[in-house]
Amino acid sequence: MQLAKRRKPKREPIKLVTNSPLRRFDPRVRLALPLCASLLVMLPVSKLMLFFIAYAALFWWSGLADIALRQLWRLKWWLLIIFIVDWIVVDVNLALQVTLRVMLLASAFIFMVYTTTPGELRLVLAWLRVPYRFAFSLSLAFQSVHLFTNEWQMIQEAQQARGAWEPLQWRGWRELIPQIRQLVVLVVPAIVLTTKRAWTMTEAAHARGFDAPHRQSYRQLTMQPHDWLFLGMLGVGTAVFLLTPIHFYLP
Repeated sequence: MQLAKRRKPKREPIKLVTNSPLRRFDPRVRLALPLCASLLVMLPVSKLMLFFIAYAALFWWSGLADIALRQLWRLKWWLLIIFIVDWIVVDVNLALQVTLRVMLLASAFIFMVYTTTPGELRLVLAWLRVPYRFAFSLSLAFQSVHLFTNEWQMIQEAQQARGAWEPLQWRGWRELIPQIRQLVVLVVPAIVLTTKRAWTMTEAAHARGFDAPHRQSYRQLTMQPHDWLFLGMLGVGTAVFLLTPIHFYLP
């Protein structure tokens, strides 16, 4: 019972949002969304506020608004500190501008991460002329994040059940170093399990001809008319925000 009380809720792994309208588009179009958002973060505060409204509407349309809100909620204290410091040191315009930029950058790649499978990510990287070895490694790492998270949680629970580790709690400066040393009982099993999985994946990849000189994916990326239409709308919207003179000042 005591173990159950101390157990922390697991952090939800990255799950593919299959019902998102973005799933109907080519993964290269989904990649263009965060890239355009990263470009537009350098807008002045007047344009940036309007873009943030359009950006929020796009999140709502894509069904990813709740994920973006959770992501920003985790950063709430950092955002608050940034806003207050910039407001005190400079003015409210800079504080609002910097805070909006951080919020946009922190949530931009949700469009790509939560709507793209590792296989699609590998195809996009290959289309960008990234060597297949690196494209495969990046997509595999992207796929293994939640596996490592689950294993880390299992190691914590197993070592806590054996009495070899306790959750870190503030007991004074004298107990800080011994508590940090207890992390060894977590790090060593994690390294062993990660190394074992890496060797298993390496052997499986080589057994399936990973080093073959001529490789061709079963699925090929093909742009459809609706992909070009959405990409054109995205380009026009980006150009409008960059070229249209919109200015207003916050007192």
